[in-house]
Amino acid sequence: MNTQVHIQTRNGLDLVQMGQTVEALKNDPALAQFEFRARNQWVNGGENRSTIRGFYGAGAEDTSRTEDYVFTNGEPPVLLGHNEGANPVEFLLHALAGCVTTTTVLHAAARGITIHKLATKLSGNINLEGLLALNDEATIGYESIRIVMDIEADCSDEELDDLLSFARDHSPVCNTVCRPVPVTLQRA
Repeated sequence: MNTQVHIQTRNGLDLVQMGQTVEALKNDPALAQFEFRARNQWVNGGENRSTIRGFYGAGAEDTSRTEDYVFTNGEPPVLLGHNEGANPVEFLLHALAGCVTTTTVLHAAARGITIHKLATKLSGNINLEGLLALNDEATIGYESIRIVMDIEADCSDEELDDLLSFARDHSPVCNTVCRPVPVTLQRA
């Protein structure tokens, strides 16, 4: 007898696994605690490399990754670099885009919404006077960030607006950027 297991998916996500994960977290909230880590090594000038692999989550150290993810941070020549890679504030836009996208897809699937197309464009404004301590009134970091999402889904405009508002409020990266987060910097 040939038995086939049909996995129900929406937006590329396994809905059965999603339901099991949500139930596990409801039954044991300690499983929701995660610790992500990155290591960074300065190379020269504005160039440095971040390495990411391990993290703690779902009650255990993760062992699913067998190789490091390596990201090179650089600067363009106008900022004294040699275009070794995207600069850190560009990586922040990348992280924000990825997190808002993933959060939107996840919550759309949970709401029964199928997404047919999703693309984002991000831009942010920075005044370097803050970084360079040339103006005490200048903001250090992004003064504003704009996300424009081109999305097509099988729902009403009202449902889509509600989904995007929810995704903005529940995206971990967006929420981290939008609120003060304690960051400590100390010597090893």
